[in-house]
Amino acid sequence: MSLLFSPLTIRSVTLRNRLWVSPMCMYSAIEGVPQEWHHTHLAQFASGGAGLIVAEATAVVPEGRISPRDTGLWNDAQRDAWTPIVDAVHARGARIGVQLAHAGRKASTWWPWAEERGSVPAARGGWGTVAPSAIAFEGFDAPEALDEAGIAEVVEAFASATRRALDAGFDVLEIHGAHGYLLHEFLSPLSNHRDDEYGGSLENRARLLLEVTEAVRRVAGDGVPVFVRISATDHAPGGFTPDEAAVVAEWAVAHGADLIDVSSGGLVAHQHIEVHPGYQVPLADAVRQGGRIPSSAVGLLTDGAQAEAVLAEGAADAIFAGREWLRDPHFGLRAAHELGDEVAWPDQYLRARWR
Repeated sequence: MSLLFSPLTIRSVTLRNRLWVSPMCMYSAIEGVPQEWHHTHLAQFASGGAGLIVAEATAVVPEGRISPRDTGLWNDAQRDAWTPIVDAVHARGARIGVQLAHAGRKASTWWPWAEERGSVPAARGGWGTVAPSAIAFEGFDAPEALDEAGIAEVVEAFASATRRALDAGFDVLEIHGAHGYLLHEFLSPLSNHRDDEYGGSLENRARLLLEVTEAVRRVAGDGVPVFVRISATDHAPGGFTPDEAAVVAEWAVAHGADLIDVSSGGLVAHQHIEVHPGYQVPLADAVRQGGRIPSSAVGLLTDGAQAEAVLAEGAADAIFAGREWLRDPHFGLRAAHELGDEVAWPDQYLRARWR
């Protein structure tokens, strides 16, 4: 059996393989409640052979949504709507996680196919945003800097959303600390100009992420895996660096995280990214620190052989993919076929397995 299709056990959860679906926003919720679209969208990946499916960035408070159409877990109606989606994934043999998120200064924006761009005005359903410092993302409205009481409320919101996620049946929890959203904004000196215990040194800038990680772990208990997604570089001068990311990853594991989901960018509009197949794999490798810190790789990983090579080289412990699953919801079955692996197919699809 390939490494890609070998099982991986994290705490009390065994994942049937290491080819996973990245959280991808669908911008199709109503008042934070996932819809039939989410049910079909996520369940199809389980039929297609994914080991783990992580549902999209799901806001822990209403003002933490990227757009008015984002999913949430700040109330029980949202929790109850997630439950049948979780059940559908389980019925197809896969595990499912949810990415708990707060969009910070990048909240209250239009969804990608809207005619408008930038911040949604209050008259059209938008809201004021918050951040570590009152520094706007280019083209967006300026946020309000969080005070210490506001920071404490953010931590409590992640804890409350964790409880609802567990009640809905999610197997894995991921904390979104990447792509320019609130926790990443605290990590980067480009967006964090604070002079209190949440700004300045790397230890201070990481404080909120670590407090959130501790809170999520406390509610999750000992059996549930907790992942942390980070952007390991801002791809911009003066920003968060891979060396800092490796240190923060180690701290996150010490505070209760089980795996670091390594991505990059998203903090500033002037970032410069050289995109090519597997372009973020070296970042996962650096964060992994020779295997001391469990990590996953993501970024233009599009076939079984390529994903297997990343694992065989020791650059990561698992593979997240996004767009390739959108192009082919049966990417897992295809990758297994490419590698010559024998994996379980849905009975309904067996006629297509061999010829």
